[in-house]
Amino acid sequence: MHCGACCAYFRVSFYWAEMVSGGGVVPDELTEPLTPFLSCMKGTNSKKPRCDKLVGEVGECVSCSIYEQRPSPCREFQQSWVNGIPNEACDRARAAYGLPPLTQVILPHSA
Repeated sequence: MHCGACCAYFRVSFYWAEMVSGGGVVPDELTEPLTPFLSCMKGTNSKKPRCDKLVGEVGECVSCSIYEQRPSPCREFQQSWVNGIPNEACDRARAAYGLPPLTQVILPHSA
């Protein structure tokens, strides 16, 4: 999906070593420190979070401008019904933007 609700609803925090300075891939200048061990993506540590690297309009068409360099929470977050599994966090983020929860698509078996 390309709704972007998760990128504009949750704080994206991760272990500092995911940053370039720690041997990872997330550019340091796109993060801010939370604790001595945790950092977060800029824009996500506020009452109305929105990752600074999210491009586009939530619910319309969005993309991540650092997709290949995104941190583990972004890599691991699954939209609802991927592999047949619902994700309450996905539904909650979508609801915050007035978007309906995703539904499971069951494809008919071919004979």
